[in-house]
Amino acid sequence: MLLAVASVLIGLIVLVAGAEMIVRSGSNLAGRMGVSPLIIGLTFVALGTSAPELGVGIQAAVEGEGSLAVGNIAGTNIVNILLILGLSAALRPLSLHLQTLRRELPAIVIASLALGLLAFDGILSRADGTLLLALGLAFTWLVMRAARQESFATKRAFAAGLGVSGLKAVWAGAAGEALILSIGVAIIVGGAHLLVGGSVELSRLWGVSDAFIGLTVIAIGTSAPELVTTIVSTIRNNRDIAVGNLIGSSVYNILVILGITCIVPATPISVEQALISIDIPVMIAVALVCVPVFYSGRQVSRAEGFMFVIAYAAYLAYLIAART
Repeated sequence: MLLAVASVLIGLIVLVAGAEMIVRSGSNLAGRMGVSPLIIGLTFVALGTSAPELGVGIQAAVEGEGSLAVGNIAGTNIVNILLILGLSAALRPLSLHLQTLRRELPAIVIASLALGLLAFDGILSRADGTLLLALGLAFTWLVMRAARQESFATKRAFAAGLGVSGLKAVWAGAAGEALILSIGVAIIVGGAHLLVGGSVELSRLWGVSDAFIGLTVIAIGTSAPELVTTIVSTIRNNRDIAVGNLIGSSVYNILVILGITCIVPATPISVEQALISIDIPVMIAVALVCVPVFYSGRQVSRAEGFMFVIAYAAYLAYLIAART
C-alpha cells in the first residue's frame, strides 16, 4: 500500500514538474515569435498542461487499462471547467474574448459530443482515435491561422526593432527553450509510468475500478498544471491566458490526447459502462452549460464560479458514495 501511494505521489510531482517546464519553455518560445497571450494559452500552454494526460493515457492504454485513460480525460475536463474555471471566476470574474465564444466554445461542445458518440459502443478503436486527432489538427489549424493574422504586424515591428544581431540572439534563446521542452517531455514520460503503475495497484487494493481512479485521483492530480497556471494568470490579471488555457486544454484532452491514446495500442480501448452512462454524459453536460454561462454578459461571474465549484463538489461526493 505505502509503495503504491508513494508511486502515485512521486509520479504526480514529476508530472507537474515536467508540465511546468513544457509550459514555461513553450510560452517563452511563442513569446519570442510575437504570438498573443490568448493564442499562447490556446496552443502552447494548453498542450503543455495536457502533457500529463497524454503520458498517463498512453501508459494506461499500453498496459490494457483503457478505462483509466478514458476516465482520466472525462474527469480532467470536468475538473478543468467546474473546479478550476469555477475557482478562477470566484477569485475574479473572467471576461471572455469574442473569438472564444465563436471558436473555442463550439469546439469543446463538439469534442465532448464526439467522444460520447464514439464511446457509445463500449470501445474506442484506432479509427475513432484517427477521427479525433483529425478534428484536433483542424482546431489547431484554425487557432494558428488566427495567430498568423494577428501577429504579422507584431513580428515585423519586433524584427525591425531588434536588427540582425538581436534576431540571432532570439533564435539562440529559442534553441535553449526547445531543449528545455524536450527534457520536460522526457520527465513527463517517467512520471506517467510511476503514476499509472501506482494507481492501478491502488485500485486493486481498494477494490475500486480503474475508471474511478482515473476520474478522481489521477484527474485531479494531472489537472495540477492547469490549476496552477490558471490561478496564477487570474491573480496576475492575465485572464486571456487563464480562459484560453482551460478551454484549449479541455479540447486538446479529447481530440489530441485521447486521439493519440486510441491509436497507440494494437487493440481497441474498452470503455466501462459507468463511464458511458454517467461520467461522459456529465462531461458533455458541463460543456453545454458553458454556452449560456459564457454568453451571459460575455463573462463568468463570481456567482457562476461558486456554482461551478459546488457542482463539482456534488459530483465528487456522488463518485465517492456510489463507486466505493
